[in-house]
Amino acid sequence: MNTQSPFDVLADYERRSLAHVVGLPEQLDAPGLWRGVGYRIGDRRLASAFDEVLEILPLPQVTPVPGAQPWMLGLANVRGNLLPVVDLKQFLEGSRTVLHESQRVLLVRQPGGDVAVLIDELYGQRSFNEQQLVAADEIALERLSEGRYAHFVDRAYRLADHPWGIFSLERLARTPEFRQAAA
Repeated sequence: MNTQSPFDVLADYERRSLAHVVGLPEQLDAPGLWRGVGYRIGDRRLASAFDEVLEILPLPQVTPVPGAQPWMLGLANVRGNLLPVVDLKQFLEGSRTVLHESQRVLLVRQPGGDVAVLIDELYGQRSFNEQQLVAADEIALERLSEGRYAHFVDRAYRLADHPWGIFSLERLARTPEFRQAAA
């Protein structure tokens, strides 16, 4: 007969499962470890800090707004809140994102209300350490800071032969041009 309380049973399950995850507790608080959300815009792999992404959603139904910038896709109703939806690739590169069923948006807080930014592909959580940091002069060689990207990418990491630019969504949300969607 088992005399353990349900709480004790669950605590035991947690203890045993964590014992099988090699190195996880040490990695969570490791100095020099950067963690965030990884995604792709065009041919660039980017990541943004967890605290800059409020939520990740499938692309909601968007209603176009007449007289808006071409990169402003329109407004979407997300749980009763109207959110502007921005094609981040078009804002940064000038070319429109090809829409598909598995498209995702990142919900970003900005002064005056949240905004949804469309990305090409979501990679999920990414972790980088100091040994993977790319030298500042190499960031330009990797094309991570070309054009408008230069305002938002100030460091990069290399993971599995791919450079990852750390993209500041917070800086994007404060940019006057991004906040002025009227054409």
